[in-house]
Amino acid sequence: MTIGLTNESAAMPGRRERRKSETRERIFRAALGLFAERGFFDTTVEDITEAADVGKGTFFRYFPSKEHVFGMMHEVQISKVMHAEAAAIAGNLPIHAVLRQFMQHIAEEPGRSQMLARGLLATVFTNEDIRKLLVGTLTRGRSHLERILALGQERGEVCCDLPVSAMARSFQQSVIGTLMLWSLDSPSNLRRRIDSTFEIYWSGIKAGSDRPENLR
Repeated sequence: MTIGLTNESAAMPGRRERRKSETRERIFRAALGLFAERGFFDTTVEDITEAADVGKGTFFRYFPSKEHVFGMMHEVQISKVMHAEAAAIAGNLPIHAVLRQFMQHIAEEPGRSQMLARGLLATVFTNEDIRKLLVGTLTRGRSHLERILALGQERGEVCCDLPVSAMARSFQQSVIGTLMLWSLDSPSNLRRRIDSTFEIYWSGIKAGSDRPENLR
């Protein structure tokens, strides 16, 4: 047991932990690249280990299967929503810009290719572990989104006649729905689709928007 460390240094990961994290990240990025290029179903564990320059034993030390590689995506997405919340708190950008940037950023990994997005969706629907991870990620993500939207209400940018919980859920539904339809459609520009989706979403939650009585 190491003693004599300050609280700050004790909290910092050691060299071994950093190497583990770097290896796991390298496998994850190599796998995403292959999923995007070849498709999830046409990529094998051997393909991933070769691209990441690791042995199969190392791969299975971090991921029980290639499906579980997608599980790491929840960490990436949570870090992005936390970054968006920090930007909202800082107040240097309007909430409109914070949410717009976040919607684009959250679609980056699954939107690297339509084949990758299809593989992710198939895994979510067929692998219980990944489904549970996604549900947990969506739940955590909504709590951060709710705080962003609440800040928007306080600053007069977001309407106050809709609950932040409903607006946060609608945000997630907009992103997932856009990704799903894009993945099934003929090749097209996802960024433009996301921008269009966001502007429609924003038109319904911005302060001063006219909404049907049953949505208030």
